[in-house]
Formats: sequence, structure tokens, C-alpha cells
Amino acid sequence: MPDATYEDRPWGNYTVLSDADDCKVKRIVVTAGHRLSYQRHQHRSEHWFVVSGTATVTLDGVDRTLTAGDAVDVPVGTAHRISNQGAEPVVFVEVQHGTSFGEDDIERLEDDYGRSAPTG
Repeated sequence: MPDATYEDRPWGNYTVLSDADDCKVKRIVVTAGHRLSYQRHQHRSEHWFVVSGTATVTLDGVDRTLTAGDAVDVPVGTAHRISNQGAEPVVFVEVQHGTSFGEDDIERLEDDYGRSAPTG
């Protein structure tokens, strides 16, 4: 397996832990006061497991709070976002399952950083 891929983002960072034909696994860190874009995917579902911090997860407009040890599934086509409204980083593991794991399967509905969908 090649070395893990690390990427900085305006909201924090992520490390790709595994990238296979049928799934992709990332460790994602959301810094205090930031959130990912409100988005959806047509070709993949996601499973999020919170490792540390307190996250606000939005699925199709409904908010719920997740803390360390909690998990949530994001089905294909579901609008979703994870936010960090706390003082400590939110760390979670994301498992993507489907047929496309690239940026071209991101439809951004809202974004705090001026990005539009799809991006490359």
C-alpha cells in the first residue's frame, strides 16, 4: 500500500488511510469553529465514526450531535455536513463505499469557503 495521503483544507485536514476500488477510508480533522460544505454524492455512501470532539452532523436538514464513539451513516443522495462548534478539534473516520470516490462526485449545496460543485 502506498504512503497515506495528507491534505490541508480550509476547515482542517484529512489523511487517506486506504484507497481501494470498492472503498476509501479517511481520517478527518475539523478545527474549532469550522465545518465541511453541505453536500451530497450520487455514487457513494459514507459511514462516519467520531474518534474525538463533539460534532454537529446535518443529514437532509436535520441536526444531531455526535461525540466520541458515536457513528452515523450517510446514504447515497443524502445532503450532509459535519460541523465543529466546540473548542477542541473533531476527529472522525470516514468510510466511503460505492463506485466513485473523487471530487467529481461532490455536489456542494452550501460552502463557507467559496467553492462550487464539482471541483477538481
